[in-house]
Amino acid sequence: MKATRAFVAALAVLASGAAFAAEAPPGASSCSGCHATNPNAGTTVPPLNGRSAGDIADAMNEYKAGKRPGTIMDRLAKGFSEEEIKAIAAWYAAQK
Repeated sequence: MKATRAFVAALAVLASGAAFAAEAPPGASSCSGCHATNPNAGTTVPPLNGRSAGDIADAMNEYKAGKRPGTIMDRLAKGFSEEEIKAIAAWYAAQK
């Protein structure tokens, strides 16, 4: 009986963690306005889903620092903190 309760409790904790991990961090939803979630969308803007978190964060930081030219990304990136950039990059990297 105790083992069953422990198992159910563990499942509840794991399920809540999975739901939390699937939730997009603040700011991530604005990316999908230009970055299609479908890799076959036929746009010149690259998709972010499944890309390396390091690559996404590096690009965002380059835009933010003015080291990478952009039409709008250079302005958008300046609005994100380092922690927000890391969270957004990690979330998109986890999306497959």
